[in-house]
Amino acid sequence: MSKHLSRAGGLAAALVALLLSACAAQFQLPGPPVTTAELDHDHWRTPDGAALPIRIWMPTGQVRAVILALHGMNDYSNAFDGPGKALAARGIAVYAYDQRGFGQAPHPGYWSSAQAMAADLRDATALVASRFPGVPLYLLGESMGGAVVMVTVAGTPPPQVKGIILAAPAVWGRATMGFVERAALWLAYQVAPGWELTGQGLHIQASDNIPMLRALARDPLVIKATRVDAIEGLVDLMDEAAAAAPHIRVPALILYGEKDQIIPPEATWAMIRHLPRTGAPRRIALYPHGYHMLLRDLEARTVIDDIAAWVADPAAPLPSGADAHARAEMIKKGIAVP
Repeated sequence: MSKHLSRAGGLAAALVALLLSACAAQFQLPGPPVTTAELDHDHWRTPDGAALPIRIWMPTGQVRAVILALHGMNDYSNAFDGPGKALAARGIAVYAYDQRGFGQAPHPGYWSSAQAMAADLRDATALVASRFPGVPLYLLGESMGGAVVMVTVAGTPPPQVKGIILAAPAVWGRATMGFVERAALWLAYQVAPGWELTGQGLHIQASDNIPMLRALARDPLVIKATRVDAIEGLVDLMDEAAAAAPHIRVPALILYGEKDQIIPPEATWAMIRHLPRTGAPRRIALYPHGYHMLLRDLEARTVIDDIAAWVADPAAPLPSGADAHARAEMIKKGIAVP
């Protein structure tokens, strides 16, 4: 009997080991540098040789400013097609690329790391800046892209940019998560990091632009099911972005919608509260009818006009009045008004 039990125990152990190995976390980290970063018309090549697709929207006339934009989680550079065209019509060139693990970049669906994404942004910034000497360059990050921008500009060496624009930045780190969310993520990551979650049944609305959301659902380059280890990586990034807030020393325009169902207001206000009180100017804009996808909502033009106005004159009030609305809310919450 003991021999049979021993064999059974060994078989169970082998099965468990096989199951765990099959479900092991998988990250796609950059390789060692093998080349010099280069910018082409439809992609840019990273030092480790990865080709990251890039989209460009150019003004027909003089380029007054340049924006390098980063997309959100499970999205890709096409997210900026509407904003890119609108900003180009205002004399602002827009560049956007697919980050590692997204769109047509290598290893879609697999997370790299916050450090890799920040390193890519530093390299891409230098490449774009070299094409427009003397022209103001700004970084624009939507959601996850905003978190990458925050980590990058607070890091060393920081990219040389005129300012940053954060649209609903992903700053919902563990410090502002509830116990249930933290515990569920920890357990899922420990047990099955390769599981894919779709978010169906959560009844979360990312935008009021329903035709746009339906188009995203049909787009094969938009990731529909997310690996648990990628979610773990995203939360690690959001932790780093929240921690980076006190170290952001460049001018910043921060955009947030009161109807955002993705990034809780508590996390956003906590980040704003921790921004430096002195140094580079910052402007907060709060949109009463804005959802998480501010740049593609039904009122996206209002937000885009505010971005163009801020780029033209950071000291002037925003045309929409969203900065005045944010100021009033900050006074209620006891947050220092910039």
